[in-house]
Amino acid sequence: MIYLYTGDDTKNKLLAYEKFIKSLSKGQECFFVSRNNFNSTQIESLYSGASLFSPLSTMIFQGIFEYEETRDFILEKLKLMGESVNSFVFLEGKLNKPILDAFKKICSPDVKSGSRQQSSSGLNVFELPKEKKEKFDNFLVANAFEKKDKLNMWIYFRQAMDKGVGMEELIGVLFWKIKDMILKKNFSKFSEEQLKNFISKISYLLPEARHSGLDAESAFEQFLLDIF
Repeated sequence: MIYLYTGDDTKNKLLAYEKFIKSLSKGQECFFVSRNNFNSTQIESLYSGASLFSPLSTMIFQGIFEYEETRDFILEKLKLMGESVNSFVFLEGKLNKPILDAFKKICSPDVKSGSRQQSSSGLNVFELPKEKKEKFDNFLVANAFEKKDKLNMWIYFRQAMDKGVGMEELIGVLFWKIKDMILKKNFSKFSEEQLKNFISKISYLLPEARHSGLDAESAFEQFLLDIF
């Protein structure tokens, strides 16, 4: 079984996603998967049958389609996941049409898309109305971080949240900025050790927050404030 939560209406998307996660049976074994702990063997074993420790299991993917190597693997195995007795949940930003079409072939055909449509299964697309969409430069947060500008970094973060920017997007840009600083040996504001520590924490921030039942936005905001 497959469940997809995608689109640029971040607020409603996360509300629906978190409601679904809370509805899972407490007896189910849940696995949270990001690019950093992606294990093809583990995924194959799960769609092939039930877990040894639980009759049913759920594997939750976050931001997997941002990267070519994980995206290609998932798309290749999507049909098998859809036929599995176990559940595979995908939380993503806005996906392109070819990827959405691949999911539509697997998910229930009667599931509707739209910012106000929710479903307990299948395809869940949350799109902002065109007139409400506002572009936000995600690099404002990353550039303020590079300058160690705490005040503006927090202001830009709040602006991004108010405009519906997904935290997955912000974290991705910030992850890239920190990695770029390390590669360029830009240690004028932070030491190499500090930057490596930041990049380690940010990789697991959202999965750990959601797994613990914490508010993801608050957890990321606290991370930004704790940097200084």
